Amino acid sequence: MKRIYLIRHCKANGQEAGAQLTIEGRIQAKHLAEFLTEKQIDYIVSSSYERAISSIRPLAKKLNLMIHMDNRLCERVLSTEELVNWMETLRESYEDLDRKLPGGESSRDAMTRGVSVINELYSRTEKNIAVVTHGNLMSLILKYYNNSYGFNEWERLTNPDIYELVKPKNEEETTLNRIWM
Repeated sequence: MKRIYLIRHCKANGQEAGAQLTIEGRIQAKHLAEFLTEKQIDYIVSSSYERAISSIRPLAKKLNLMIHMDNRLCERVLSTEELVNWMETLRESYEDLDRKLPGGESSRDAMTRGVSVINELYSRTEKNIAVVTHGNLMSLILKYYNNSYGFNEWERLTNPDIYELVKPKNEEETTLNRIWM
């Protein structure tokens, strides 16, 4: 049985790639490490954004594991233009998965790149894998496995958050369970 722990990063000072964790976020990262220690993580892969790496670094140090970076886990860009109705546009992107705004990525494209990482991880020999990403991409990966996930589920995600994806050996279906407090 393969277990993938899909993790949203801890609280950060911004959305840019180099944004650091807040003081609260650094404390959350330590709690995240304590929580995940019992899960017997044997492989870690993360978005290359600093807030994602910093969120999992305490666990990696504790377990003496390398953090592998994968840019396919970086956050989705909705648009490179200023959006006055950003929240409504994001909501609509869960309904029209193919809508692509200027300079942005459609929900389907982001979902496809995120799920491609998960599918590759399913073929690895490690049994318990931590995957660190960002809220919008995480919710789109969850939507792939359960189409009822959408904007409302994205809104309910916390920083950090963890979903356990379980795929029994030789089975197609992946089950999802939110396991963060």
